[in-house]
Amino acid sequence: MWPVHERPASPEPLPNNTFTYCLRVAASIVAWVWCAPGALAATPTDPGVALRARYAALSQQLEKSAIQRGLYLESTDSARAPRGDAYAVIDYPFATVAAAFATPANWCESLILHLNVQYCRASTHDGHPQLSAALGKKTNQPLDDTHRIDLIYKVALSSAAYTRVELSSREGPLGTGNYLIVLELTALDEQRAFMHLQYSYTQGFLTRWATSVYFSTRGRDKVGFTWIYADDQPPRLVRGIRGALERNTMRYYLAVDAYLEELGSPAPQRFEQSLERWFAHTERFARQLREVSHDDYITMKRGQYLRQQAVL
Repeated sequence: MWPVHERPASPEPLPNNTFTYCLRVAASIVAWVWCAPGALAATPTDPGVALRARYAALSQQLEKSAIQRGLYLESTDSARAPRGDAYAVIDYPFATVAAAFATPANWCESLILHLNVQYCRASTHDGHPQLSAALGKKTNQPLDDTHRIDLIYKVALSSAAYTRVELSSREGPLGTGNYLIVLELTALDEQRAFMHLQYSYTQGFLTRWATSVYFSTRGRDKVGFTWIYADDQPPRLVRGIRGALERNTMRYYLAVDAYLEELGSPAPQRFEQSLERWFAHTERFARQLREVSHDDYITMKRGQYLRQQAVL
């Protein structure tokens, strides 16, 4: 996320102006980071079978989830490649969801719902589909003030009962890289599917240090969804980098879900209704996800949506 410099020779406190700068950059890192390890994990011979096995293994967690029934979150605070995963039983036919996300432009209809995604437009580069996106703060910004990223779009595998779609970029803002968003889907029955949404990225030493500084100071009260149990302490919600991973993973999951909920709506009303659904869903988890008011969110996203239809 940051350019790499020599580590300080002494442990003396940072000058106040330097410390403030570090906090600002760290806060930006937390807001902008979104996706993946540099190399994809080894894929089983039949990933559809593997995903259905994962569904079976998570049956108790899905059934008894403290978040909502049928939804389970995992987060891994790896020093090099933090990762968040959402697993969900969704009440949509497999074919409907697979077809929706087999089109790059539909991803932008979903991703733009996320607070930090200020622009998203499907395009091509050297004949390959991609999403040109702009990531920024939780308030509206000129595109020149955002971080632009081109995500390669790839349907990695598609069959009658399993699909895997990947969005990836080797470069990212503020010293991050190897972004990856993965959507995996397998059919459970005629009306339900099991979805896995992965969100991960790589980071350097100074990026991780800056993020840790932020979460030990200004971001100390931000929490995720996983409860931490220790013998000598009361239960507490996860914080720090894992908390950030879980919040962002949940925001992306809710964006996918809100988009799917409005697929049957007439096109002119679909986006407006998706906005309302996404915001209403995030308000159910206000402790973790509330950042802006309803009116500010709707106004901001309306303007951004119009902008992404007009600006290449």
